[in-house]
Amino acid sequence: MENVRYELLIASVFIILFSGFLLPTANLAGTHGPLIPLIPIVVAAGGHPMAFGLLIGAFGLVLAISKGGSMLANLTSKGVCGGLLLYLGFVGTASQVKKLFAWAEGIGMSHIAFVVIFCTIILYALLEHFRKRWLAVPLSCLLGGTLAFAMGAPFSFQTEPGLPNMNPMYWWGEDTGWMLGLPTLEHFMVVLPFAILAVAMWSPDFLGHQVFQKISYPERTEKVHMNIDDTMTTASIRQTFGSLLGGTNFTSSWGTYIVPAAIAKRPIPAGALLTALFCIIAAIWGYPMDLAIWQPVLCVALIVGVFVPLLEAGMEMTREGKTTQSAAIVVFSSVLVNPAFGWSLTMLLDNLGLVGCKERSGELSKMSRWVLPGIMFIVLSSVMALVGLLPGIPAIIPSFR
Repeated sequence: MENVRYELLIASVFIILFSGFLLPTANLAGTHGPLIPLIPIVVAAGGHPMAFGLLIGAFGLVLAISKGGSMLANLTSKGVCGGLLLYLGFVGTASQVKKLFAWAEGIGMSHIAFVVIFCTIILYALLEHFRKRWLAVPLSCLLGGTLAFAMGAPFSFQTEPGLPNMNPMYWWGEDTGWMLGLPTLEHFMVVLPFAILAVAMWSPDFLGHQVFQKISYPERTEKVHMNIDDTMTTASIRQTFGSLLGGTNFTSSWGTYIVPAAIAKRPIPAGALLTALFCIIAAIWGYPMDLAIWQPVLCVALIVGVFVPLLEAGMEMTREGKTTQSAAIVVFSSVLVNPAFGWSLTMLLDNLGLVGCKERSGELSKMSRWVLPGIMFIVLSSVMALVGLLPGIPAIIPSFR
């Protein structure tokens, strides 16, 4: 809880500085929603949050400076991207449903979880029908919290007003904060494949937000449209400093901000200043944090705000052509190892024309068809083999065995 309050303050500073003033075409740097299902996998592999965050920031800055975000997006076909979103969306949805039922069973009221999720499904369907899906997060959270409390679920405000510990050495101490100490070279090797995947997922994520904004905004507003490279720069800098300061949020373009803001046809800078102000109020006041992390509210928010939209986007991307072939291979290979392996392997097979659309493969240059995807797959697979992330194969580096 204290670190979340700390992260809100960190995010507010960068939102005001960049999206508010320096780079008004940069969307706010929020949380990397599609990455949430990967966190348990990274933890199980022995990853360190500081190493993970710093590598994401470094790779993001390299892409932002080289304008490589669009190039990376072109390497990943709709089938590969759609399959990855389907996998992450399903895993994330299932994990949140399990967490809500585990919480309900823990208080001896299992029926609450069923009622909350069932009513959320009905509400989400109605919002889809009336084309008001941008209200899904606030209304679903209100519904979930109200139903749970009305059915007798215990809740109380406990986080008092104040400031969290803002000393980075406290958070990265061996006996304080996260009690992990500073990362070693081995930690960086473990998280390397996941960091590459996290940044690779930025481009399609950013592009989707930009397209949605362009569709929603009126004519002759091109100058205020979200810029992908500016957003990548902001997210990378915010990620780097956040990790150094002791935060463990992994950032991306703030989709749950840009979607309703675009529908309301509001410019990024004004909304950025208001959002930062509300974040500061919530962090210092404290009490809203208790409500935000209450399981009936948190699980529902993640389901309707992150994971179901991922499923929808994945299905939308795999509607036409032979994209389902690539999507199926991504899911298959992700289950075998992890999404980083599934993404890199399927991208190589898809770009070579072995699966998916062969016409697309024929239009790619030699560099895009097999050189870059091949290098990416070899590097990621080698790192995974070194640290023991390939199932059934012992780690090549003895210390990881």
